[in-house]
Amino acid sequence: MADSSVDVVEGCRLPVLRKNQENEDEWPLAEILSVKEIPGRKLYYVHYIDFNKRLDEWVTPDRLDMKKLQFPKKEAKTPTKNGLPGSRPSSPESEVVRVLFLMSAHVSSLIQKRKAESVSLATQVSPATPVPSLPGLAEASQASVYPAVRDTNTFNLKSNARDDHEQLTSLTTIIKVFQYNNSPRCANVYLQPGEDSQDSSDGIPSTPRMTGSLVSDRSHDDIVTRMKNIDCIELGRHRLKPWYFSPYPQELTTLPILYLCEFCLKYLKSLKCLQRHLTKCNLRHPPGNEIYRKGTISFFEIDGRKNKTYSQNLCLLAKCFLDHKTLYYDTDPFLFYVMTEYDAKGFHIVGYFSKEKESTEDYNVACILTLPPYQRRGYGKLLIEFSYELSKVEGKTGTPEKPLSDLGLLSYRSYWSQTILEILMDLKPDNGERPQITINDISEITSVKKEDVISTLQYLNLINYYKGQYILTLSEDIVEGHERAMQKRHLRIDSKCLHFTPKDWSKRGKW
Repeated sequence: MADSSVDVVEGCRLPVLRKNQENEDEWPLAEILSVKEIPGRKLYYVHYIDFNKRLDEWVTPDRLDMKKLQFPKKEAKTPTKNGLPGSRPSSPESEVVRVLFLMSAHVSSLIQKRKAESVSLATQVSPATPVPSLPGLAEASQASVYPAVRDTNTFNLKSNARDDHEQLTSLTTIIKVFQYNNSPRCANVYLQPGEDSQDSSDGIPSTPRMTGSLVSDRSHDDIVTRMKNIDCIELGRHRLKPWYFSPYPQELTTLPILYLCEFCLKYLKSLKCLQRHLTKCNLRHPPGNEIYRKGTISFFEIDGRKNKTYSQNLCLLAKCFLDHKTLYYDTDPFLFYVMTEYDAKGFHIVGYFSKEKESTEDYNVACILTLPPYQRRGYGKLLIEFSYELSKVEGKTGTPEKPLSDLGLLSYRSYWSQTILEILMDLKPDNGERPQITINDISEITSVKKEDVISTLQYLNLINYYKGQYILTLSEDIVEGHERAMQKRHLRIDSKCLHFTPKDWSKRGKW
């Protein structure tokens, strides 16, 4: 559909042909980010509007619908930081997207409505619809992940949302749990006084951290970092197609395939270089201490200061699949926990998470990633479960650092939901009375931060207001859905196989 008489330039928008998940043709609107000429034809790098950046790609002219071409709007030159006019206006997608997550504005308003309407006891609450992936959001949320704002009017309710959340977390409030199934079981859940959120006052994520190996600073966003620069990575027996930009050396970005040693993660420019490297590389597992092994699954703890090169190479690889982070080379303040699968050739990396040695905000995860070949197989939840198992040994509650990716957000919400429902459904009556449990108890049992426990209950729409009390309603749909999910969850962490002694990094000077 390309018209050779029309010159398509950067910033133009037009429909572009692509295959959807059902392998059907569709023509979503896309923006041209870059144009390059190769012998005989042009290629266009496109970003599909309202799609995640991982789907960005180079396309040929025959996939462009030139009949609906939109040229960039001419705008007044915008001043730069130095007060000088910019060369060209940036497109909407090149601006830093700041997505607000209000701590329970949506659910708290529902609670107040139910209070006014005096909802009957038999009302069943259906689970909330999962929040869809947001384009370029870097998938968004952090430690305490709260439901994304779905109603534009909610933005005017920030102060009300804060008041509602404070009312829910700071008062001694009785919450009864009603479970609708063949053998109803109920429990009284108390919210202890003084459980105020430690997030920002209005529930909006606090300012992104500006230090560390991978940080969420997007102020440098430009046309270069918006484009994938690596075509393909060969890692062991897998070939990976990167999703996002990663700052590998410039001379490597023109190669058709970037080769990585799967044990030390060193990057090499050719297969011959890799083969020569493997004759010298003695590693058959990540450096550091193996602190967990069950079956073929192992976890290695790696100090970012003692194994700096490996840690930096790991961050470079991770950046190919994490859009919401910026890579820096200061790995000293971090520990890296690498999950591997063992076979006769060695320990092959499956995924990893990093955490600060000292976190002032109770973060137990800084970055977390399951490599694409191992996704949708339960390894993501296993990484999350392991991070909380470490927090249990440390005697702390923890929460992941903001922002999470869209896939990370879904994994954490799913993990929190299954973990909390598992506890609520296992409660037994005490002397004929309904069993009692507090939010603090749930937090201490699971090491999940109190704010995450409350936000998960709100996300599932379990909280209602009835006769002066907050009640949790477990409908049959939720119970059956939870049981089906747990039947599919075969990979679990066995605490007996964990050999981990936490260190007090505050007494170690420079880590």
